[in-house]
Amino acid sequence: MIGFDLIIEDDSWAALGDLEALCRRAFAAAAQVAPAGEGNVALLLADDAALHQLNLDFRGKDKPTDVLSFPSLPMDRPFLGDIAVAWGVSSADAGLQGRAPKDHLVHLLIHGYLHLLGFDHETDDEAAEMEALEIKALASLDIANPYQND
Repeated sequence: MIGFDLIIEDDSWAALGDLEALCRRAFAAAAQVAPAGEGNVALLLADDAALHQLNLDFRGKDKPTDVLSFPSLPMDRPFLGDIAVAWGVSSADAGLQGRAPKDHLVHLLIHGYLHLLGFDHETDDEAAEMEALEIKALASLDIANPYQND
């Protein structure tokens, strides 16, 4: 089971309703396709400015982004790491993709969780493996494939 500590720094996230339940569903689905055993995640739901600063500080990219993941060191287990999500970027992306913001958040959490476990998408093979896991986890929640053009 994946536990999480939820920090909400932007009140805009309240528009999605029961965030605890939504996050619990996302992590449960992710853990079904990529089990980590027992683990804990620190989850930050913030605004674009916060993600912009984190992206600059830790990745050297001077722009906001939708989700960032910071895996823990193996010696810190069962703490898996940190995931941060930006309201503005993620809600705008959901709109552009024609997806419900709740479903998009679930996708971003699954994506972030997989990064915490060491999955990546730097190469085509890595991306294909990671996307397949995301699609499978989302399908278990009746959420459409986000990589398929409708």
